[in-house]
Amino acid sequence: MYEPIRTPSVHTPVDTAQFPHRSREEELDIQLAGHLAALLSVTDELGLVAAGDRIAEQVSRLRGAPPARHAGLIDAPAAALHRRAHSLAGRALVVAASRADTTVAILAAERMDAHAEALSAAVGTQRLAPTA
Repeated sequence: MYEPIRTPSVHTPVDTAQFPHRSREEELDIQLAGHLAALLSVTDELGLVAAGDRIAEQVSRLRGAPPARHAGLIDAPAAALHRRAHSLAGRALVVAASRADTTVAILAAERMDAHAEALSAAVGTQRLAPTA
């Protein structure tokens, strides 16, 4: 009346050697490289060459290959780019701290400070600007 089950149950243990597995450290490296690459693209958009070079160096170290660089393709307000960069640097800082990568953690904290300072300066000049 019923057909026999021809496939193994999903609850049956499977040979784990069939599946590629990464260690936690490898996963964190990939995640950190992604956050840094995103930060690099925003940094390049802002025209911050020296900071971009430092970030690119760390992305290269994590990925084993140099990252793609681009310049000034987005027409966005500088304040929005600084906000985005601050957020990305914060994410990179969290991942760097969890994998105990002091170099990247220091770099991310410096970038957060720089973008926070740029944001406060931009907001300060907007408040001081005369309104028509």
